[in-house]
Amino acid sequence: MTITAPTFEWLQLSPVLVVLLAACVGILIEALVPRVWRFLAQVVLFELSILAAFVLLVLSWSQPRNSLGLMAMGAISLDGPSYLMWASLLVFGLLSLLVFAERDLGNGVTAFAASAASVPGSPAEAEATTARHEHTEVFPLALFSLAGMMVFVAANDLITAFIALEVMSLPLYLLSGMARRRRLLSQEAALKYFLLGALSSAFFLFGVALVYGFSGSFELGAINDAIANPVYGRGLLYTGMAFLAIGLLFKIGAVPFHNWVPDVYVGAPTPVTGFMAICTKLAAVGATVRVFYVALGAERWSWQPLLAVVAVLTMALGVVVALTQTDIKRLLAYSSISHAGFILVAVVGATAGVQGRVNSFGSIVFYLIAYGFATVAAFAIVTMVRDSTGEAHAISSWAGLGRKNPLLAGIFALLMLSFAGIPLTGGFIGKWAVFSAAWQGGYSWLVIAAVAASLVAAYVYLRVIVLMFFSEPVAGVAVGRASGLTWVPVALGAALSAYLGLFPGPLLDLVTSASTFLR
Repeated sequence: MTITAPTFEWLQLSPVLVVLLAACVGILIEALVPRVWRFLAQVVLFELSILAAFVLLVLSWSQPRNSLGLMAMGAISLDGPSYLMWASLLVFGLLSLLVFAERDLGNGVTAFAASAASVPGSPAEAEATTARHEHTEVFPLALFSLAGMMVFVAANDLITAFIALEVMSLPLYLLSGMARRRRLLSQEAALKYFLLGALSSAFFLFGVALVYGFSGSFELGAINDAIANPVYGRGLLYTGMAFLAIGLLFKIGAVPFHNWVPDVYVGAPTPVTGFMAICTKLAAVGATVRVFYVALGAERWSWQPLLAVVAVLTMALGVVVALTQTDIKRLLAYSSISHAGFILVAVVGATAGVQGRVNSFGSIVFYLIAYGFATVAAFAIVTMVRDSTGEAHAISSWAGLGRKNPLLAGIFALLMLSFAGIPLTGGFIGKWAVFSAAWQGGYSWLVIAAVAASLVAAYVYLRVIVLMFFSEPVAGVAVGRASGLTWVPVALGAALSAYLGLFPGPLLDLVTSASTFLR
């Protein structure tokens, strides 16, 4: 019997390995470094590790002959989409973790509870708060989740995808329950997220088993080949495909698997909400597109109409329910749901680039990048607007903010315009790209529905702008003093939201040229 030694492409996979190694080192810091030095050590570690991973990614990507192909014995597919998603995850992960590290707001502590495991209001929690303890393990937890996301979007087989899904999700369940204020609400959010997330993972795993029963393989390319040349009936395939879709659409936050989004977004610490709002969505969309395009591409006539219906329901519910919200984080949560619907419009299109036009995956990546910069900045600003109890989440508390701090209100207004898809913003170009891809794919009716939803959504964002600039200021609400850790994501998000609206060409060219999946 011949035993083949396993192979592993260390250089090509080094971005993921660096993030994973940094997460492990972060755990050692929690065990070995004195408490007084842990915060600084963790902040330096995550900044250096993500920057190092990004540099290694660029070096690997610049050598396409050696860096494209199946890696880790076929478990990881490194292609243009993988590199685009990895680069985006590293950038947004770094910006989000900068907000994690902010502690100059309010009384100089972070947004995380001093003792998340203690019963809210108990003497143990009061003692930890008085001692000004900090949960610095939030940084390695976020890095573990980020590493799982990077593997999730590049997984070439369904088992690897499931393992990556769990590595991505489990730290987020913990992070959601660590809010310093409104502790019961935070713990409730974590419990809901865990229970519903575990259920969706079970659906995904059952779908993996059924698809394996149909195709005899976990590899995405082999599944597509089995669909093109079936040996068994398609009953197993259709049922497995439905279960896979449930697991993936849950992570995207699409209707009818969206119920966790508003509760978790409101209850989780705001920095964690910002991290989930873009990084989790980006990873889930990337994995969804890879599974449906690469593994189920030969069956697209079956799943495209169903996803089109999901897209319409997601856009409609997101924008309509957002009209009634009185909490800024809940409004952004339903905004996230509506944006998931807009992204699915391009997923349904499933077109390749024709004569230089942007293709479906390219439009999805551009939309996610434009949406991501605006999202990270928006949630960073939410941490800065405060009243006597902490963050001022009531939308009515934002009245007159333009008079108190014109700069911050102006930036938030720009971000709202980008969410709405107003011309000269990155959000407008993103919507044009996804609508164009769906139109090329023959789904003109879906584009018309998306345009109608966009018109309704514009009112949601414009009313916040009107409230900030044309209402009397509310007493007791002010903008907290933030350090550069928060201002960097805010400034960068605002600048790139404007830049992508004015000069989208370079990024559109990049995402279109690097949108070919390995099969």
